[in-house]
Amino acid sequence: MELRQLEYFVTVTEEASFTRAADRLHVAQPGVSAQIRQLERELGQPLLDRSGRGVKLTEVGAAVLPHARAALASVAAVRGAVDEFAGLLRGHVTIGAVDSMTVLDMPGLLAGFHRDHPDVEITLTEEGLTTELMDGLRAGGLDLAIVSLGSEDPPGLDIQVVIDTPVVAAVARDDPFAGRDEITLAELEERALICLPRGTGLRMVFDEACAAARVKPRVAFEASDPPTLARLAERGLGVAILPEVAARHPDSRVHPLAIAGARLRGRIALAWRAEGPISPAARALIARARAHLPSPTD
Repeated sequence: MELRQLEYFVTVTEEASFTRAADRLHVAQPGVSAQIRQLERELGQPLLDRSGRGVKLTEVGAAVLPHARAALASVAAVRGAVDEFAGLLRGHVTIGAVDSMTVLDMPGLLAGFHRDHPDVEITLTEEGLTTELMDGLRAGGLDLAIVSLGSEDPPGLDIQVVIDTPVVAAVARDDPFAGRDEITLAELEERALICLPRGTGLRMVFDEACAAARVKPRVAFEASDPPTLARLAERGLGVAILPEVAARHPDSRVHPLAIAGARLRGRIALAWRAEGPISPAARALIARARAHLPSPTD
């Protein structure tokens, strides 16, 4: 069994395609197929189901995958420890972020990190829901993520909250509720709502509050970022549920309303794995991010 075979196996699993895996690995596709078949012959069991359009794990493959990832991570940690001892910092780090984190200075963070560590490659993805980003952290596909939190801290991850803001309702300035300062969840039940999609922290907080109050919200529109929610509310399409910082943004033309009795909070946090191997480059990035994006109390 060779590390190369494990790397090919993990990559094919992540890409669900031999062709895409070969492109990512910068090798010929037949070579990837041959190495994985050799691994399967050595183990005596098929790891991948090739019968459909895509490539899927067999039951044995699903059991092998976490061990293959752990072996590759351990080798990377050995190499990183040697580089760290030699005073070098190189490798690759991957960051995930919820959409439209324009209130955070990500370009400044990444520019400073790259200036100090030019040999570290950085991948930033701003796609995916918070639940997907958290799964990516736990699986080792991400080193650091900026996520929106629900009412409870996520298991298996360490976090540093960088934004903590009330969640409000927002309406157009000519809406019947625009002359008020607050609204109840029961009143929101009677209106079309504009919300972030399920799987986001703010949506989880709002849904939990509605369930506790036995309110059944009618979500008419979903959008992936708060500024879009505000623009939809401006057009009179419903009541937007969004962070107060978005409702009170200078470019916003909505009227914010406190949600009476609910005390909902929208929290954005840095998150990283609480356990498992972390490369020296990832540790340096996490430390830089924690210093660059301090908590709201700092």
